[in-house]
Formats: sequence, C-alpha cells, structure tokens
Amino acid sequence: MKPVIDHQYEILMNHVGSIVGDTSLNRMGETSVDSEYQLSSLQMSVTDRRKEPRRIEDRRLVQRNRELDAARRMTEELFQHLHTDEQVEKMLATALEVVRAESGSILLANQDSEELVFRHSLGASPVEVGTAIPWNKGIAGAVFHSGKPIVISDAKRDRRHYAGIDLLTEHVTRDMIALPLKRWAGKPIGVLEVLNKRGSLLDEEDVAILTIVSALAANSIEQSRLYREAKLAVIVRVLGDVSHDVKNMLMPVLSGAQLLEDELQQQFPQLIQVKSEGAETSYANCRELTSMIVNNARRIQRRVREIADAVKGLTSPPNFAICEISTVVRAVFATLKTYAAEQGVRLEIDGLDTLPVIEADEHRLFTAFYNLINNAIPEIPGGGLISVSGKEDNTGTGILVTVSDNGRGMRPEVRDRLFHSEAISTKQEGTGLGTKIVKDVVDAHGGQIYAESELGVGTTFYLHLPVHPPPQRL
Repeated sequence: MKPVIDHQYEILMNHVGSIVGDTSLNRMGETSVDSEYQLSSLQMSVTDRRKEPRRIEDRRLVQRNRELDAARRMTEELFQHLHTDEQVEKMLATALEVVRAESGSILLANQDSEELVFRHSLGASPVEVGTAIPWNKGIAGAVFHSGKPIVISDAKRDRRHYAGIDLLTEHVTRDMIALPLKRWAGKPIGVLEVLNKRGSLLDEEDVAILTIVSALAANSIEQSRLYREAKLAVIVRVLGDVSHDVKNMLMPVLSGAQLLEDELQQQFPQLIQVKSEGAETSYANCRELTSMIVNNARRIQRRVREIADAVKGLTSPPNFAICEISTVVRAVFATLKTYAAEQGVRLEIDGLDTLPVIEADEHRLFTAFYNLINNAIPEIPGGGLISVSGKEDNTGTGILVTVSDNGRGMRPEVRDRLFHSEAISTKQEGTGLGTKIVKDVVDAHGGQIYAESELGVGTTFYLHLPVHPPPQRL
C-alpha cells in the first residue's frame, strides 16, 4: 500500500498533467496566465502537504522542550530553597513565566472548615493569603472534587466562575486553567489556578506544563506535612513525659502556697492589732501574691491534664457557661501586672464592664487573652501601653474585643502567618504557637480573629465572639 502522502501527490500530479495538456497557446505561443497560476498553486499545495507532518512534529518538539525546561527549573527550585513555602512560591512564579500568564494562586483544602484557602498568590492583583472560599463553589471547587483540570477560554460565560474573588482583588479573569493539586496518584490536597495568558488564551498545551507544576508542588507540600507529623509524634511522646513530671513537681508548690496562705492568716492579724508599721499593707500584698500562686498553679494543673489527655488521643470539648469578659481580662491582668510593671508597661481596660455576658469557656478565654498580652509585653518599649477594650457588635448577637499595644509592630510576612501552624516567632526562644493557640480558642467559640500591625506603631488584635456559641460537633 502506498503512503497516504505519496498517493495524494500522484493524484495531484495527474491533475497537473491534465492542466498542462489542456493548456491552450495564445498567438505568441505562450501559456495563459491563469494556467500558470493554477500550476503554481498546485505545486505549493503539494509542498505544503509534505511539510505538514514536519510542522506537527516541530510543534511537538517545542512543547516537549517547554515541559522539560519547566521541569528542570522547578526541580532546581526544590534544591535551592529549604523552606516549603519558598519552594512552592518559586515553582508558581516559574509556571507563570513559562505559560506567560498574568497571575496564579495555590489554594489548599481545610478539612475542618471545608474551604479552599489561598496559600500563595502571585502576579497582577494577588489574593490576600488566608482568603477562603467554600470548597464546593466556583471552578476551583469543581476541580477539587472532580480531580480533573478545567480550561476556561471565557470566564464570564462560565456559570461556575466565582466572581467574588474578582470583586475582592478588582481584577478581571478572562481565561484560566484550574488543576487539582496532587501527586501523580492520590486525592487532591488543593487547587492550582492560572489566569489570563498574555497575547493569547490558555490551552491544553499549557495544561501539560502546569500538571508538572501541580505534581511537584503537591509533593513538596506533602513531604513537608509528613515531616511535621513525624516531628509532632516525637514532641507528643516528650510532652507525655514532661507533663507527668510537671504534675508531680507542681504538687509541693501548690501545697506550700496553701500552707503559706494559712500561716499568713494566722500571724498577720496579730501584727495588725499591735499596729506594727506596714503590717496591714504587707498582709494585703502577701495575700494577693499567694492567691496568684495558688490560682495559677491550679491553671497549670488543668493544662497539664489537657496535655496528658491529648497524648492519649483524648480531647475535651469546651465547657460553655455564663462568662463576663471583664472578669477574665482582670484575672489575666492580675497575673501579669508584676511582669508588666517590671517592663514599664501599663495595662488598661476600656468598656468591658458594659459588655453583655456570653456563653464561653472561661478557662480557654483566659489562655487566649494571657497569650496575647504576655506576648505583647516584651515587644513594648518602657512607658508603653496595652489596652483591652470591647463593644457589642451591630447585630447584637456578639461582642468585639480588641487587644492593642503601641509596641514595635510586626513585619507583613509575620502578621500573615500569625494564625497558622507555621507561625513565625520573632523572639529568640519563641515557638510561634501562642497566636495559633489563641486562634484555636476563638474557633472553638465559633468566633473570628484577625490582626493589624505596623512597624514602629503597634499591633491590634480583633476578637469577635458570639453571645451564644454554635452547636458542638459530635
């Protein structure tokens, strides 16, 4: 059997022969212009047909080279950057450059809130890190649940397009590709989105390159998660031992403080009766200090029990009861006032007494406010101020409490990670877990928390707490 191309060529040449044979001569003995044009066109057609397979192969080679170059560059990023966020962000930047797209984002799934959360966003009008959308909405949601990529040539005409992000960023999405963020096999852990190709539209050839990005980024994120889990397992085992030792060492502290309190109550009244100079003031100070020791020792005992339960895989739900925020904050101030005074920091309350009572876990709220205020004290120059204020929200269904200071402030990259497990600590011996603990407490109450900070000006935390918490999940 003759090859298709040769067979077509034979037919065409026969047709050319018929044209040449039938060509009439003019009076000068020359072929007509029309006949020459026909002959030339047919010859070009034959040439083009023979070149077409080569063109297809050339396009394939160009595409293959683009994919290999993208893979090479992103593999280099994996070895040049130790931190996972840096690796993924560099890979995303390389992907945008290779496919000539204006912007792109990586969204990770939050299993607890059933949301897709923007973790990285680059290019024109990037989405703020931490912005979340329901994981069953938009093109990203469709890709996450189907596990298959989607190519959109006109986002406005696609009913699945979630226009809320465009409104938020004031950016218009024209064309886009969304891919599941996953390794070569396995369930998606998020979504990769790339928007608006410069000079043309994103197409299936770009999907091939972005699939490489998706797999490498997902692998990097998963490896980081596995490393954290392994590290956490070691920490949990150590915590079990530490909590046991702390519990045993705390008992004599609590017993001794209670005995000291009893002794003071027996001896000081006699000194006051004989009008010993300064006895009454000293008695008040000693009672306050011993009371602080006893109360905080009991709080530590409670936290140690929670650690021991967590090590065993047990977690206790919040114990909601009628609670006054002013009482909680004053208890925190009483615990930290000596430390604050040593640092030259003033502690103030504003408007908390007018707040309605709420249903809350008082012990957990104490932990949240303690972490915020204790973290702020060393960051404030002498003579600084920490103020806790509150007001009822406009709906009457919740309260807004602010914790403000006029300290050093935070860099944007520190502020943006405050409430993540990868929070950055700016203190030499810090763990970065304090604000994550606060976020967990607020989440347990069905509330919200966010922060504003400016270097050299200070930081303000906003805590919105409902009057009545949502029903607890079983």
